[in-house]
Amino acid sequence: MKFTFTITKKNLAYTAAIALLSVLARIFSGISIFNTVMFILLFFAVKNLQAEWNEKLNGWLTAAAIAAGSIVTTWLVQYLLLVEDLRERISEETFFLNICCTFVVYLLVQACTNHAGVTCILSHSILMVFAGANYFVYEFRGNELTFADLKTVSTGLSVAANYRFSLNAQAMNAILLSAVYIAGAAKGKIRLKKTAVMRLLCISLALLSGAYVARETKYTVTETWEQKGSYQNGYLLNFVLSFRDSFVKKPSDYSAGKILSLEKKYKEEAAPAEEKKPTVIAIMNESFADFGVIGNLKTNQPVAPFIDSLEENTVKGYALASVYGAKTPNSEWEFLTGNSMAFLPSGSVPYQQYVEEENAYSMIDALKQQEYTCVAMHPYYATGWSRDAVYPKLGFDEMYFLDDFDQSSLMRRYVSDAVMFDKIKERYEAGKGKENLFLMGITMQNHGGYRDSYDNYPADVFGTNIRYPDVNQYLSLAHQTDLAVKDLITYFSEQKDPVILCFFGDHQPSLNTAFYRRLNGKGLSGLTLGELEALYTVPFFIWSNYESESETIERTSLNFLSAMLLERAGLRIPAYQRFLLDLSEHVPAMNARGYYSNEKGRYVHYGEGGREEELWIGQYRNLQYNGLFDDKKRNKLFFGR
Repeated sequence: MKFTFTITKKNLAYTAAIALLSVLARIFSGISIFNTVMFILLFFAVKNLQAEWNEKLNGWLTAAAIAAGSIVTTWLVQYLLLVEDLRERISEETFFLNICCTFVVYLLVQACTNHAGVTCILSHSILMVFAGANYFVYEFRGNELTFADLKTVSTGLSVAANYRFSLNAQAMNAILLSAVYIAGAAKGKIRLKKTAVMRLLCISLALLSGAYVARETKYTVTETWEQKGSYQNGYLLNFVLSFRDSFVKKPSDYSAGKILSLEKKYKEEAAPAEEKKPTVIAIMNESFADFGVIGNLKTNQPVAPFIDSLEENTVKGYALASVYGAKTPNSEWEFLTGNSMAFLPSGSVPYQQYVEEENAYSMIDALKQQEYTCVAMHPYYATGWSRDAVYPKLGFDEMYFLDDFDQSSLMRRYVSDAVMFDKIKERYEAGKGKENLFLMGITMQNHGGYRDSYDNYPADVFGTNIRYPDVNQYLSLAHQTDLAVKDLITYFSEQKDPVILCFFGDHQPSLNTAFYRRLNGKGLSGLTLGELEALYTVPFFIWSNYESESETIERTSLNFLSAMLLERAGLRIPAYQRFLLDLSEHVPAMNARGYYSNEKGRYVHYGEGGREEELWIGQYRNLQYNGLFDDKKRNKLFFGR
């Protein structure tokens, strides 16, 4: 190869433009003086450097350009989207998988263009524009662009029009580095003579790369709590995984005919047991747990004495959640819809992947058909887990988020349960005697982590036989929840109008792993399924301020709670919820890992239980698929809106 350096007026004009852009980036985005100078010099050098080579090298040079381009583009995508310490968390193996994803794009473009330079420019531009879109989505929404968002791109654009965007220094560095890369790629005017062979080779390599990524990520979970970006999977790989998770396989025995046979069974609607329509309140309490289901934890004082003492007009017990330590919206989704995470891909988050206007049937529909005003409250950011987009689809009439709550006396960094419960009282008073009210509250007070020190909450509960600072912080917070619940129930006990309140934890807290080793003797690994399910067990109760039957339920699961609540409230129970109540008689508790088999007398994995139990689960899987994914044949009796 032969290199020459030739300065032309045209290249000087291009360099002047980049110099102006670099200076503006320095002024408005704050890139460093060193970077400003380096970008100008690099661009000047690349634009004026000329190369000549023997055509026999075209094949090798094309391969080198595509391979090197894939690495550069992948690195720049991650540079744009993640700060340095998070980029460093991506393992070499994961970064290679991201490169493979980029490589597929380069190969497919090369198959179309047969021009190495054009391939590098187009592929890089496509992926950087894509990463740039994610950059802006993250800026205004607080979570990343996933494949599911492409279904609602028009809505997203209309919302984005209300925001002002800015490019930080990191983004401008990525843009200027891309300009240097494209300037260099433009030199690669390489075409291959054997076009058909080249295209076959590119497509074959793309398929092999895609298959390799699919094999290596078979058990890789999509990152969905993206407050800091995809720093475990890398953004490109994570987007591919979100594409994978967007397609839920139809059950092998699914048919519309089977749904119709179930329709015949549940067509006759059960009449409500009582004429009164109580105010219905559901509180999903962040990380509220009872460690007694795992082992023997002794404390200096009872953690939740009031909740433990509830007996009169109360049904209480323990429920299985499908998540541990995180992914609150999955518990929320299971409760509201009656659906189960058992039939969705591991790691998926329905709020961000599957909920659309037409498939968002939930208990909200049942309540609105009975003339209820439906209100959602969550004292945190509206964009968290896309709730601001999901709640209207579910049918909520009103939504209250962080800015609607008093933040003058936070507990640690979050709105306390007491403050949120005051908001519930306030909203109840506003409509008392004038409306049928359903209120869904999702608290924040007990949210992890628990290792930072704070002086704005009472640290008055601690373990006596097992002591860890994060555990003690959590116990003190849970105790404050108990006090807030006592105040709330005392308030509603004094109301003349009927009120029914359902309270449950969304998942157990994620605490020091050494704590669990002390608690159950094993920690978090090497557990039997029954021992594992203890980590996914949360307490619940349904209390009313009017006379109702008291009951203790040894085990249930969050997907059954809303149907149970409607039944306890004496309201009309739609077909899907009646099916769930029948299912719970045969399969009392289930989650994403397995279910409790009455026949076996223990927790089992799916497919390992009794024949009748498996038949009921099969019907449930088919119904859920029909409601969520069979857009053409969605059954109106079970999922009519």
